[in-house]
Amino acid sequence: MSKRGYISRYLLIFKKLKAKPYSSYEELKGYIESQSGYLQMLDDTLNIGFSKRTFQRDIREIRNLFGIDIEYSKSAKGYFIIQNEMENMNFQRMIETFDIFNSLNLTRDVAPFIHLESSKPKGTENLYGLLHAIKNHLIISFKYYKYWEDELSERRVEPYALKEFKNRWYLIANDLKNKIVKSFALDRLNDLEVTKDRFQFPGNFNVKDYFKYSFGIIRSNEEKPQEVILSFEPFQGKYIKSLPLHESQEILLDNEYELLIKLTVYVTHDLFMELLSFGDTVKVIQPASLIADIRSSYQDALNLYLR
Repeated sequence: MSKRGYISRYLLIFKKLKAKPYSSYEELKGYIESQSGYLQMLDDTLNIGFSKRTFQRDIREIRNLFGIDIEYSKSAKGYFIIQNEMENMNFQRMIETFDIFNSLNLTRDVAPFIHLESSKPKGTENLYGLLHAIKNHLIISFKYYKYWEDELSERRVEPYALKEFKNRWYLIANDLKNKIVKSFALDRLNDLEVTKDRFQFPGNFNVKDYFKYSFGIIRSNEEKPQEVILSFEPFQGKYIKSLPLHESQEILLDNEYELLIKLTVYVTHDLFMELLSFGDTVKVIQPASLIADIRSSYQDALNLYLR
């Protein structure tokens, strides 16, 4: 069997255990065999022969390749996936990626039916080196470019975490120049060097807590989070309910006239630009300072067309 065939079978095991945790071996075997046609489209030389021995080998390979543990529960009489919150997020992404990859490769003639974005994330060539430095607490140095400055600046930082926002990757790190935790866009990071100098990771730093009240990548070090109340017209509200703006999103009112929600967030440029993108489908109810900023921005935009 080709490597593609093996990985496709692993994917089916993932999907079955995601849809029904504590599935028995017989249930897994039945599902794999029922999907044999799908597997053979990916590998026409594949001869399905899913046995307990094959499954045990798959469990070992899944652990080695993806770091995901599949175990058997005697009380529930079935297999399940062990994962923490971060692993669960990675697991979901991996399944989505496998599904898309395999779907795109079922046939060579998909171009007329699928249109992909031409843009793609930049700076990802440094992900492996950065993860190595983060995991091993190694200081890194690099050259960094800011859009509002003409020259590259030299940086030496303690890398803490990586964060994704709107198809861009960012490094969260303690800048040793002024001892401030900052965000660095990977697409503007050059000449990365992972040094042999180690640092002590701060025990009070948690990347999830650090961005708890942030919309996007900006995290205010001075201001406190605010309660932001937004009124969406009903149609746009359906999208906001299906894909919340922030994990703090709370529905205050939902009827045929409006969707009223509350966010507890830092009022930052990222949030401001997101609200502007909704145009006349959203109205800011509070805070007053954000209302004034939105009104001023719309007035400036209108003035461009009145000249």
